[in-house]
Amino acid sequence: QVQLVESGGGLVQAGGSLRLSCAASGRTFSISATGWFRQAPGKERDFVAVITSGGGTNYADSVKGRFTISRDNAKNTVYLEMNSLKPEDTGVYYCACAAFTYPYGASFYEAKENYRYWGQGTQVTVSS
Repeated sequence: QVQLVESGGGLVQAGGSLRLSCAASGRTFSISATGWFRQAPGKERDFVAVITSGGGTNYADSVKGRFTISRDNAKNTVYLEMNSLKPEDTGVYYCACAAFTYPYGASFYEAKENYRYWGQGTQVTVSS
């Protein structure tokens, strides 16, 4: 089992920045990728970004150039640096981990069905 705890959400004005953190514990050696998803009220949970155990990254088109995913292996923590935030970035941000033994590329992890472990989510609200 892997446990995930997100932090760093909050209220920010449009154009501002936030950094989300996802701390993993448990069987962290089994993690093949860590992704971020977001869910706006009444909408589906959508892919935002992913980083694989091999260091590959992938981003949703809507956040490319504004968001950066990174990790600190020593802390078992993945970060999502969000800049130039827009009101449409508002939602609950979830961290998720996949645990595959096959070295899939980053694009494989756009599908939320490929993730086994999920955090509780952190709210991000961007005001206009």
